[in-house]
Amino acid sequence: MAFENTDIERKIHSILKVLAASPEPLGSIVIARKLNEMGIDLSERAVRYHLKLMDEQGLTRLAGRRDGRMITEQGVEELKHGMVKDKVGFAISRIELLAFRTTFDLDKRDGLVPVNISIFKKQDFQKALRLMKPVFNARLCVSNLVVFAESGGKIGDMIIPEEKIGLATVCSIVVNGTLLKAGVPMNSKFGGLLQIENHKPLRFTELIHYEGCSLDPSEVFIKAKMTSVSLAAKTGSGNILANFREIPSICRPLAHHVISKLAKARISGVLVVGNVSEPVCEIAVELNRVGMILIGGLNPIAAVEEAGIEVENHAMSAVVDYKSLIDFKELIK
Repeated sequence: MAFENTDIERKIHSILKVLAASPEPLGSIVIARKLNEMGIDLSERAVRYHLKLMDEQGLTRLAGRRDGRMITEQGVEELKHGMVKDKVGFAISRIELLAFRTTFDLDKRDGLVPVNISIFKKQDFQKALRLMKPVFNARLCVSNLVVFAESGGKIGDMIIPEEKIGLATVCSIVVNGTLLKAGVPMNSKFGGLLQIENHKPLRFTELIHYEGCSLDPSEVFIKAKMTSVSLAAKTGSGNILANFREIPSICRPLAHHVISKLAKARISGVLVVGNVSEPVCEIAVELNRVGMILIGGLNPIAAVEEAGIEVENHAMSAVVDYKSLIDFKELIK
């Protein structure tokens, strides 16, 4: 993008995000309101100024005689690749944001839970479901509860494109969010590949730290074809997606209480809770802290990609109402 002013570039990038999320042209008033909802204070007049610059760059185009704008293909590409320096640390920021947005009430069993959204080609979906079934049955997932949406429908703020089907799996950040709500601070360290032997976690074979990472590690490992989730589900041995966290040792009893309540709500993403200051699956733990391993929410999707079916993944991408979740088994025909 040929803009020397970093502040202008950042604002234009935010406007592109708003336009990309809308199936219809948006005017400056609506764009300004949506930016405000994202915590970006930009007046209607300022939005019009930036839209003019974007039109000149070919990132947006006027739709009709009014000031409604649509994002162009060039704008979509810019949104994918622009502002790389602003994406550094994106993963940890996204974790913290989604944990804060999680409002799930363990007693009432309602509120918002974080999800990963995966987009499938319509013709691939039933085969994908069959591939995911053993993974859900083996409980190599955060929850067997999912959200399903056909083309034109929405999951969170995401609209499912034509000829596509969307499936949202519960994200392991639900553990961060519920512990945070209970007063337990959690340090998210890294995402990695966890080696499973005879149905038991053995060690991490690969890891990517969230700090300084612009992508969700799970997406990286899936696209790199480094998982063997299907094998792990079938034989009890293989490499699955998992995440490593730490909590203060004094919070361990409270954390166990929260985890047990989550399990009663059909959310069981915690694989291991270690002892105070002791290594967990060969990962060192800081003094007076407890290590914790969470199952990756995208493990079912990894099994699909292992079979050669292409999936568009948006990890850590939204929150949905817990009551909108359905049992995965309801989707199998």
